[in-house]
Amino acid sequence: MACVARCNRPSPICVQLVWGQLLRYTLQNRLATRFQNRTNLEMKLLYAIQGTGNGHLMRALDVVPLLQARVAALGGQLDILLSGPPADLPLPFAVKYRVGGMGFLFGKKGGINFVKTFRQFNSTGFVHDIRHLPVEAYDLVINDFEPVAAWACRLRHRPCVALSHQSAVLHPAAPRPDREDPAGRAVLRHYAPHSAQYGFHFQAYAPGISTPVIRQQVRELTPSDEGHYTVYLPAFDEATLVERLRYLSRTVQWEVFSKHSKQPADYGNVRVWPVSGGDFLQSLARAHGVLCGAGFETPAEALYLGKKLLVVPMKQQYEQQCNAAALAKMGVPVVRGLKDKHLDRLDDWLRRGRPVPVDYPDCTGQVLDQLLAQQLGVGVPR
Repeated sequence: MACVARCNRPSPICVQLVWGQLLRYTLQNRLATRFQNRTNLEMKLLYAIQGTGNGHLMRALDVVPLLQARVAALGGQLDILLSGPPADLPLPFAVKYRVGGMGFLFGKKGGINFVKTFRQFNSTGFVHDIRHLPVEAYDLVINDFEPVAAWACRLRHRPCVALSHQSAVLHPAAPRPDREDPAGRAVLRHYAPHSAQYGFHFQAYAPGISTPVIRQQVRELTPSDEGHYTVYLPAFDEATLVERLRYLSRTVQWEVFSKHSKQPADYGNVRVWPVSGGDFLQSLARAHGVLCGAGFETPAEALYLGKKLLVVPMKQQYEQQCNAAALAKMGVPVVRGLKDKHLDRLDDWLRRGRPVPVDYPDCTGQVLDQLLAQQLGVGVPR
């Protein structure tokens, strides 16, 4: 299966894509002219990462080393910016800029805690970071849904290339929920503006959309089935998850990873762990099934490992509603919460759920090569 979809017949979307390619070709020529008299040693790139949640950071674990190697081969320099709260995952690369950003905080009942989100948002600091981030010192900013670098580039008329799942979600060919959310879509569109985009989604719905980045840590796992279910629902607190899961089944073994927990705890057939990269991966590899939110990285990794999957999209979160629509079209069951009215579907999944087969080749390097060639007019030495 190809990493990137292709247009096989004329359509309005294809016509738009052709015009887009022509525009990109014009921009490439301008960029090539701009760089032809410069040495590679002068090339500087900034990779900006959204640090809210673990999904962007998990993708960065693979993207950063590949990008570092390519920039180094060109004799250039790659700097990293990370925004948001302190990361739950240890990062094996240096971060040059740490900024507050603008993130949403998880609630404890399945949605976003908007009150806490607005209370913690430092608008003065956010504007200060945008004004003082030296994006003009970089030949290109590559952005994984990070607002500070994106808006700094927009205000200074600098190129900012989206390399993210969110840019694929916004593509006209990507699945959408039955009930549209204009406000949610507007937030997604304007949160981190960009001048070009390279997206990742559960399927390659159109040119410019690739299948998910499956980090090497996951590709190197040997999946097995030890019968338990791995649970990652960060928008629910520990008490809610334990009560609901034990009510659903007192015999199924649940391994819950909770952002709200500080130390492991046992509640009968429910084992709760703090979020930890290594423990979570081992649980995922050994699981019979995975119950998680409708984010991107965790469902994609569960599908890649051949686990049966059920997702619970966060309330009032447009991106997760879109992800749920995409997964449902692939045959992944979706429930809207953990209330009693949803338990029959959960019980049916426990009894009769099956894995959904996918083909996720390792094409991250190919996408980065394409990005550098198209945006900087350079080829990476082999």
